[in-house]
Amino acid sequence: MITTKQRAFLRGLGNALDCVMQIGKEGLTDNVIESIYLLLEARELIKIKVLKNVSLEQKEIAEEISNRVGAEIVQVIGNNIILYKKSTRKDYKHIQLP
Repeated sequence: MITTKQRAFLRGLGNALDCVMQIGKEGLTDNVIESIYLLLEARELIKIKVLKNVSLEQKEIAEEISNRVGAEIVQVIGNNIILYKKSTRKDYKHIQLP
């Protein structure tokens, strides 16, 4: 669980990120979840764009992803979701949270 101060710090980092994943009309398939998990392991902080033709709300999608991959929801704003999960890789320079 991250604190409010840590969430604000991650929001600042996340706003500068480009979207690395898009969720379309297929929704949250197993392949999409696996891709998100791998992206989080590689980057720790990712931004996902939810296209307008998705049947679920952005908040529901963020909660589903968070539950399935063990990530923290940093921000859901408009069609964008920012997620954080500390990587288990030892050769990676981790994001230092305040």
